[in-house]
This record gives sequence, structure tokens and C-alpha cells, in this order.
Amino acid sequence: MAKPFHALVTTATLAGLLLLAGCARPVGDFGRAEPDVIHDSILPAAGNLRAMTRGEPVSGFNKTDEEVEMADRIWRFMTSGRTEDWFYDIAAEWRRTRIWPGSIAFSIDRYYNWLHGTTYASAGVRYATLGADVGADLATIPSTFASICKVQTIDRQRQIAADHLPVLQDSQQNDMVARKAENAMQIDGFVHALRYRYDSYNFALDHLLVETPHPEAKPVDADLGALGSAVDQAERGDFCGTRDVFGSRRHNAPIIPPRIEHKPAQPANMALHAS
Repeated sequence: MAKPFHALVTTATLAGLLLLAGCARPVGDFGRAEPDVIHDSILPAAGNLRAMTRGEPVSGFNKTDEEVEMADRIWRFMTSGRTEDWFYDIAAEWRRTRIWPGSIAFSIDRYYNWLHGTTYASAGVRYATLGADVGADLATIPSTFASICKVQTIDRQRQIAADHLPVLQDSQQNDMVARKAENAMQIDGFVHALRYRYDSYNFALDHLLVETPHPEAKPVDADLGALGSAVDQAERGDFCGTRDVFGSRRHNAPIIPPRIEHKPAQPANMALHAS
């Protein structure tokens, strides 16, 4: 009987794979991941082997459609997208495929450094770039939260189905527990990535306000307030109430004060009262 592929991957073979895959996962239009045998099959198989040798849970279950969708949507938040690599994209891909264990301590100044070092026609365009990146995150958060909620439901359904079986094989029990743990690790990685993005955007806006104050900062600041609420919701683990992100909240969200000074309008007759 042939051994599974991951059982054939030696340390030497893995070293060769890492050299072969020394780049980020290829992307197509709108930042979507493109099919690629190295990143979709070979590295995940090698990563599973490494995860098993580290004693981490590895499930033999096939993935549900919901689990595939969640992984695809979460991946978008793990990378830099169209911008220069401020998210350690290669390391992010190695963590996704479980080649690299644990996490990396990100520096929140990397996004600002990219903005600062990029030539733009005007300071306003730099703010517009920041606003577009924040807006893209806000636009995809509801569908990402919804996909996570579906997977959490799948995990509960598995347990219910297992509870109704008179006898559950040990292998299936182990695979079920491992899959739930794998899903939880992916979700936890998304929450940390979302926090990093928010902190990086905030750092960038704070420093742009010192460097090149501009009226375009005001809408960016407002969108960051909405993103902050989404981060708060994700860190609570509340993924099944996506409308909360946009104001219809079931919880009392913290008030995030604006950082842009708002001067009251001057009354038209003020000159009449001037001494």
C-alpha cells in the first residue's frame, strides 16, 4: 500500500521545497489566490508532516466547502495585497501551510514606511491610498465573518452527529477533534492579522497627520473607527453578528474618538459683536 505523500517528505526534501517556494503565494485579479500546485498541494502536505512531528493536531478529514471558503477569505487578510510587502508575505504563506510554527512579532510601522517612501502626486493621494486599503478590509469583513460563523456551525454539527452514533471509531474522534483545533488556529490567526492591520493603519494615519496634514484624513479616520469596531467584535469571537460592524450592534461598542480636530462653524453675525 502506497504511503501518503506527506509521509515521504524528508528534511532534505523539505529544504528543497522551501527553496523552490521562496516566494509568496501567486495572486490574480482583486488579490485572489491563483491555483498553484506548490502552494496548494506540496507545501501543505509538507507542512502537515512538520506539524505532526511538532505534536500539533492534523486531521485526516476532507475539508467541507465551508472550510475551504473560510481559508480562502482569511488568506486575504494575511498578506499585503497590492502593496509592497509590509506583511511578511512569504512568512505568512509558510505559516498558512504550517511549514513555519507559531507567529512573528510584526512591527506596526512597516505600512507607514511603505506609504512614506512611495512617491505620490500629492499628500492627498497618500491618504486616499490608506483610505482605499481600510475600505477594502471593511468591504470584505462581513463575508469573512460569515464564513467563519459557518465553519463554527459545521464543528458543532460534527459533534452532534458524533453524539448520536452508538460507537465512534477512535480515528474519527481524533480527526474531528483535530479539525476543530485546526479551524480554531486559522480563526485565531485571522484575528491577530486583523488587529495588526488596524494597528498599522492607525500608526500610519497618526504619523501622516504630523507629516502632511490634509482634509482627506477625515474620511480615513471615520473608516478606521468602523474597522476598530470590527476588530473588537473579532476579538470577542462574535462572528455570527456581522451587522454589528456597520452599526446595528447587539453589544455596546467602545466609542473611538476621532483624531481630526473639528472646529465649530463661525456664526455669520460674529463680526457685529467683535470689539
